[in-house]
Amino acid sequence: MKAKTPEQSKTTLTDLVLPSETNPLNNLFGGELLARMDRAASIAARRHSRRIVVTASVNHVAFNRAVPLGSVVTVEAKVSRAFNTSMEIFIDVWIEDRESGEKTKANEAIYTFVAVDETGRPVQVPEVTPETKIEIQRFNAALRRKQLSLLLAGKIKPNDATELKALFD
Repeated sequence: MKAKTPEQSKTTLTDLVLPSETNPLNNLFGGELLARMDRAASIAARRHSRRIVVTASVNHVAFNRAVPLGSVVTVEAKVSRAFNTSMEIFIDVWIEDRESGEKTKANEAIYTFVAVDETGRPVQVPEVTPETKIEIQRFNAALRRKQLSLLLAGKIKPNDATELKALFD
């Protein structure tokens, strides 16, 4: 199985924020943004694995900035790292200024997807070969995030969290 770059999985979804998608403050509902991020991440995971994919977890979501009614919102998703059957997807959310067209990062998230066959059994996925500085940073951090998640879930012992131990040495 040939490794792929994050760019090969890149998925960009752009849409307007409509009145039916907003809360009483006229900002995009968080759940609506989560759904958009899930769709973009799903497509990125599918592009990387070329398999059916399912959401395994939402590992991190940062709602740093409100997304106002009428905004043009862009969700960008890329596979940041692949493990045996799972893929970490890093998602950046941008809002575009109506007048200048300048894009500002509003939110980010990290999702995990698993590739499965037609019966729902996990299947192996290609490795990721990061190319840019940010792709390399996200790739390296993905292993720490995975080990922390496994440690907190009781699936590995502290001594097996090699990447986390390195943070404290």
